[in-house]
Amino acid sequence: MTQTDSPLSPSDRPRRGRPRGTPDASEARQKLIRAGLEHLTEKGYSSVGVDEILKAAGVPKGSFYHHFKGKADFGLALVTAYNAYFVELLDRAFLDEARAPLDRLRMFTEKAEEGMARHGFRRGCLVGNLGQEMGALPDDFRAALTGVLEEWQARTTRLLHEAQAQGQLGPNHDPDALAETFWIGWEGAVLRAKLELRPEPLRRFAATFFRLIER
Repeated sequence: MTQTDSPLSPSDRPRRGRPRGTPDASEARQKLIRAGLEHLTEKGYSSVGVDEILKAAGVPKGSFYHHFKGKADFGLALVTAYNAYFVELLDRAFLDEARAPLDRLRMFTEKAEEGMARHGFRRGCLVGNLGQEMGALPDDFRAALTGVLEEWQARTTRLLHEAQAQGQLGPNHDPDALAETFWIGWEGAVLRAKLELRPEPLRRFAATFFRLIER
């Protein structure tokens, strides 16, 4: 998965009577989530401290601890926000019935590459980044990250079943296994693209995957 525009939840209306220039609760949380996603998709969890997030968000420390119990709780909130954004990205591509199913998957890979390119390939996938740091994270992250990957995989499985029903995918293929293979390979390609600061790993993986499955 890749990072494109920052995923944000809808803003609540400002509360009446709050002091001028003071962000309301929803605005402060939104700023923290945005700053957290930007920093963690580029630097990772262990390399970013709360103070760095506060400075980037322009939010006082009291607001941070009003919304989150600590850095771990904040990290899990970022996983939820990133997943909500990414599921919307997947659905935009996967549910486009004007295209054949495998063309929708190909479109996703192209849009994801464009998203990484906008940030010079310095930002990767939050879920992939955190997975690389799992040894240093609380155990709660393991279930959260696995659940996110399984959700993306389930959407891909449904798309591949549709491709099979339309004759784009041979009957000998297992859509569940292919969906799992896609995400294992795609996350690796995103990591390599971030490491090398270039799109070739993404393109090479996508080309190989489609060449192996298309009839």
